[in-house]
Amino acid sequence: MDCVLRTASPEDAGDLVALWREAAENSGRPPDTADAVTALLGRDPEAVILAEHDGVLIGSVIAGWDGWRYHLYRLAVRPGWRRRGVGAALLSAAERRLWDLGATRIDAMVLDDNDLGQNLWRASGYRRQDDWRRWVKMLLGAARPLTGRARDGWSGAGASPPALTWPWSPYGG
Repeated sequence: MDCVLRTASPEDAGDLVALWREAAENSGRPPDTADAVTALLGRDPEAVILAEHDGVLIGSVIAGWDGWRYHLYRLAVRPGWRRRGVGAALLSAAERRLWDLGATRIDAMVLDDNDLGQNLWRASGYRRQDDWRRWVKMLLGAARPLTGRARDGWSGAGASPPALTWPWSPYGG
């Protein structure tokens, strides 16, 4: 494997979203946006780890910590670079980051029909947790502008967050 790993910057957001469009396999989620990536990096500047070859983005992983749990998301490798150690290198860097933050357990969301991904996770020591299911609820049919904490950059410091502004009400008011 001939690649360099580094943390993402806001300038990478567009390329990252393009990578996910090419390499991702889940059409059942809302579309990713550069604004959402930028908001994530504003909250946690080291959460997104990138793999590059000759300055070209070839893979990514999000190693997130929400203050309680440690999660891995978006382990994605360009199809032409798969089975060459890029995913394993990204996963190793993500685990190292979360270990340094204090993790003793890490979880990842992997699609059931992603056989290549399932094999990587299994080979890396992860085990399927069959007694849990993921539950989701769509709040809107399309991406919405950042509001509340994400828009205002509230980091959790201080007595309380700014009021959240929702663009709709489930009660019609």
